[in-house]
Amino acid sequence: MPKNRESFQDLSKVRLTNLNKILYPAEGITKEEVITYYIRNAPRMLPFLHNRPLTMHRFPEGFGGEDFFEKDAPRGTPDYVEIFARWSETTQREVHFIVCNNLDTLIWIANLASLEIHIALSTTSAFETPDILLVDIDPEPPIPFDEVIDVAHVVREHLENEGIHPYVKTSGKKGLHIVVPLISGYRFGEVREFVHSIGRSISREIPHVVSEFPQSQDPGTIFIDYLQNAHGKTMVAPYSMRGSPEATVSTPLHWGDLVHGVRPEDFNIRTLNPAHEDPWRDIFENRQSIGKSAK
Repeated sequence: MPKNRESFQDLSKVRLTNLNKILYPAEGITKEEVITYYIRNAPRMLPFLHNRPLTMHRFPEGFGGEDFFEKDAPRGTPDYVEIFARWSETTQREVHFIVCNNLDTLIWIANLASLEIHIALSTTSAFETPDILLVDIDPEPPIPFDEVIDVAHVVREHLENEGIHPYVKTSGKKGLHIVVPLISGYRFGEVREFVHSIGRSISREIPHVVSEFPQSQDPGTIFIDYLQNAHGKTMVAPYSMRGSPEATVSTPLHWGDLVHGVRPEDFNIRTLNPAHEDPWRDIFENRQSIGKSAK
């Protein structure tokens, strides 16, 4: 943490406010600690935010208080924050997305008490075509997290059998995210159907795995969620904090680290060390095809 408030402010042109505000009451974590976390992890986060429309999940009074998602740049957004304007068929208006391509913008987002940062699965230069495939492994209680880990490894095996190298991270809440960086040219519908086909296959192998949305909230099931692979949907950014009592972080992992006994709350603002190796450091240098079945 910076030695004093003056040096903290000197890091950025952002006018910082209410640094003593408690944003995670159970852990006593202040806004200053949240901003410091994002500064320290900026070198790892910014490549995942680069040229991607963002959605902020803001907690103005901290976790446990009122929260809301914000896609549009708020009034008073400073000039150093890049904006990507796009017409929305859903809202029938132009949406002005925030794009975080510099440290000042990341600090500004944190200063707004946006504890969570969600990214589009496509970039501003090719907004209609995804460059990230997402398998969201979403459990319902009382399923134990070790079962979630087992299913993640089964998904990994299915992808590797297709010649695909997947990456894994905690969602920061109850599930896991498996991600594949894609070569250009896919449509969202193709990617969604590819992920859906994997879910259907695994649901035939493992009784408590479901692949269809109507069963997704059945107690004791694990939903292999393919639906996020759609235009306008997002994924919580790697290394984003989450709105959770323990101040968890959506954390990239090596597959070898995903073993029984690991829990989402193990990865939080106080345990994550930015000096440690980034398991996803080469992800965008390893763009892949998802095969003839989807292309």
